[in-house]
Amino acid sequence: MLHTLPADFRKALHAAPAAKATWDDITPLARSEWICWVTSGKKAETRGIRIKKGLSKLKGGMRRPCCWAGCPHR
Repeated sequence: MLHTLPADFRKALHAAPAAKATWDDITPLARSEWICWVTSGKKAETRGIRIKKGLSKLKGGMRRPCCWAGCPHR
């Protein structure tokens, strides 16, 4: 199952060109894992933190979320 990019994550990616460049270069499955990681937090605060961390990691060239069991929807 591939996840749809939510509006808040999309907006954040477009505001961070270095993160967007990595995003554009990764596979659809890798994108889906980032989306699942961001949206799997239970609280809005957690989601915001994960978007910030995700952008930072993508800017650094990280292609998949680290230290996470992976998307349970596969």
